[in-house]
Amino acid sequence: MNFDTVTPDEFGASLTGLGVNLLVKNTHITVDFLVQVFGMSAHRVSDDFAIIRFQDHIFQLHADHTFSAHPVLGLVPETPPRGAGAQFYLFGVDPVAAVARAKHWGAHILEAPKSKPHGLCEACIMCPDGYVWSPALAKQ
Repeated sequence: MNFDTVTPDEFGASLTGLGVNLLVKNTHITVDFLVQVFGMSAHRVSDDFAIIRFQDHIFQLHADHTFSAHPVLGLVPETPPRGAGAQFYLFGVDPVAAVARAKHWGAHILEAPKSKPHGLCEACIMCPDGYVWSPALAKQ
């Protein structure tokens, strides 16, 4: 896959396993840091988004403003550290079934399963420790 030319739908549908998405104040500054300090590579870098590669692993950066309607943004503290801005995607896990199971644990459902414009149906579940997990499947 060419990460520089892949469409959002193709990229979203290709994701599997565990996905990491970091909310950042400025994608360009964070990309520069990751590339210069750790030798990572960056693709599709914009004011809104970047695909980051480290060895055989990829993760995403999204600028805060791209999450204005997303429940995770409200958890990000104004003052660092920004760890609450981390969201852990579990690609290939049915969000409807996961939400049903999470309710039995008394987990807080931040967002019920919802089809998103980037090709995925996903949910946001806060576990008892306060981490946000997002099961996601490609829309069919």
